[in-house]
Amino acid sequence: MRARRLTFAALVVAAGLSLTACQNDDAAVGQADPSSGSSASAAASSSGGGSDSGGSDQDGGKESPAPDSAGSTAGGSTSGGSGGGSDAKGGKCTTDGLEITATDNFIDGDPDGTVVVALKNGSGADCVISGFAGVDLKTNAGTISAARKGDPGDPYTLKNGKEIDFYVSYPLNESGGSGVRITGLVVTPPNETKSVTLDWPGNSSLPVSDSGNGGQVLVGPIGSAGQGG
Repeated sequence: MRARRLTFAALVVAAGLSLTACQNDDAAVGQADPSSGSSASAAASSSGGGSDSGGSDQDGGKESPAPDSAGSTAGGSTSGGSGGGSDAKGGKCTTDGLEITATDNFIDGDPDGTVVVALKNGSGADCVISGFAGVDLKTNAGTISAARKGDPGDPYTLKNGKEIDFYVSYPLNESGGSGVRITGLVVTPPNETKSVTLDWPGNSSLPVSDSGNGGQVLVGPIGSAGQGG
């Protein structure tokens, strides 16, 4: 009877040990799964970090379009060269800053003679000019002032080294007589009081009118004979 109890007790102890071992094994297996899950998460996280890094590189490439930036700069520098017209800027053109010349511009068949007066900016800086120049012809019968013809137009920026022109028209002497002899051309730039006297490049005489002053002489506005390049 005692032997059976010992055997039964031994069986109970063995069963308890076996159960404990199984529980430990189960615990070990349970711990292994989270462990491998953590490793996978870490690997995924590491992989994700690499992906983020690659994405950052790609985004960085899109955010730095060097050619576009260079093009924009070049465009800016190119557009900075424009000026003139209604956006006229600068001080007024003065007599001392202008080189004034006159040339004959008569074309066969025209009813009147034409002289073109050129105003070249030699001041060293851009200046603004508009309106009408004062024009007087010196003659052996006295001074003849040209009458204005046309609209004055908008102010114009005359860049340094460039020129702008206007015309002077006068009646041709076709009478066969000596007429009124022209001895000089006096030009006063717009809004100036200082004049320059030039040689007269056109026909040497004007017809005698009823008033004896050689007929009507006309002056066009600044720019009426074109603009020099």
